[in-house]
Formats: sequence, C-alpha cells, structure tokens
Amino acid sequence: MIESNHLDEQTQSERFQRGWQRLKEIDGKAGEQVVESLQAIAPDLARYVVEFPFGDIYMRPGLDLKSRQIATVAALTALGTAQPQLKIHLRAALNVGCTQEELVEVVMQMAVYAGFPAALNGMTVLKEVLAEAAVAD
Repeated sequence: MIESNHLDEQTQSERFQRGWQRLKEIDGKAGEQVVESLQAIAPDLARYVVEFPFGDIYMRPGLDLKSRQIATVAALTALGTAQPQLKIHLRAALNVGCTQEELVEVVMQMAVYAGFPAALNGMTVLKEVLAEAAVAD
C-alpha cells in the first residue's frame, strides 16, 4: 500500500473496506468489475475509486443513497462525456430505490442546465439501462 503523510496503513485499509462494502451495496457486480478492470494497469486508481468516493463521500451523513445517486446521475448527464459511468450509476440508482420516472425527470432537468445534447445522450443511456433491466427481470 502507498504510504501517505496523512493516513496510516490501517486507516487506509479501513477506508478501503468501508468503500468496498458501500460500492457493492450500491453498484453490485458493475462496480466490482470496474475496480477489477483497473487492477492490472492502475491498481492505485482502483484503490482510490474505492476509498475516496465510496469509503469517504458515500459514507457521509446528510444524504441517503437515493439522493446521492440522483445527484450523481445529474452530474454525469451534465458532463456529457461519461456515458459508461452514467450507465453504471443509473443501474445503481435503480438498485437503491429510484424509479424510472424519477430518473427520466433528472435527465430531463439537465436539458435546462447542460443543454439538449447532454440530456438526449443521457436519455439514450437510461433507455439502454431500462431495457437491460427488463431483460434481467
């Protein structure tokens, strides 16, 4: 494990374990696959993806997981350049209790702030996720 001036090895390990559990809770296999795909080429990035977003930010009080996923879907839609990540987080949003109608509204809201191209691309990704979810059921 990389040494840090701010965190000892035990604290880093605790952050990773906390993050790994939260990642599995939110994203299931999709999150695990992202982390595993990074192991061979960039294991530090894989660790950072687990520790910071999921071990630190997603563990904070103040927002429930559904609210956090709505914010994440909005941000990724607005970026317009993160369709693979948007797909994962749309699945995660469904997994933590968001409805199809809520997700449609979140993506539509982004037309106002991020533009129609970003919203249209986001809606295309949502349509794919919903179709995949219907097949899985």
